[in-house]
Amino acid sequence: MDVKIEPTWRERLQPEFDKPYFKSLTDFVREEYSSVTVYPPGRLIFNAFNLCPFDQVKVVIIGQDPYHEPGQAHGLCFSVNEGVAFPPSLRNIFKEISDDLGRPAPVSGDLSRWARQGVLLLNATLTVRAGQAGSHQGKGWEEFTDAVIRQLNEGRDGLVFILWGGYAKRKGAIIDRSRHLVLSSAHPSPLSAYNGFFGNHHFSKTNGWLVSHGETPIDW
Repeated sequence: MDVKIEPTWRERLQPEFDKPYFKSLTDFVREEYSSVTVYPPGRLIFNAFNLCPFDQVKVVIIGQDPYHEPGQAHGLCFSVNEGVAFPPSLRNIFKEISDDLGRPAPVSGDLSRWARQGVLLLNATLTVRAGQAGSHQGKGWEEFTDAVIRQLNEGRDGLVFILWGGYAKRKGAIIDRSRHLVLSSAHPSPLSAYNGFFGNHHFSKTNGWLVSHGETPIDW
């Protein structure tokens, strides 16, 4: 199957695109987009990959579902379009950045600036029905994004994987801790942020690791 995705990712992921589950997933997603409102816009389903080629990835942040309210989702986990109010989890992420790095919190919720620096903002499920959280789970996206994590785990060295919450921790269980840095904590959701997300120092720890491995730190 010819999937419109950044070329270095297409080369790595073509075996997935040729599997029966991906054909079924594609059929399901096309039918959804043709019959109901689905986020993100179709052209942005693979936005995380298009902004961050395989060989430029330094950091991977794993989310779960795209935002399901109008105007929010644009293919990057935790990120919203410019001018959109910050969802609670993103607000807490920015608070931790400010506290961790001792600087003002970011003013834009569009995290494309992170992606262009090598942060893969990967949701486990890449599409969702409007207003229906989790509605596209169990259709094949999780198998696909597991393959993405496998490719990075096996094909790269010295990456930082950031796992917030139980779901991300389970999804990241396959990561080789002897070759990559894995940072885990509670989720930034208001329900759990005070149970270990705040004060995790993941942003400074990430940059410390990158500098120690000869990489440019992320301007969070």
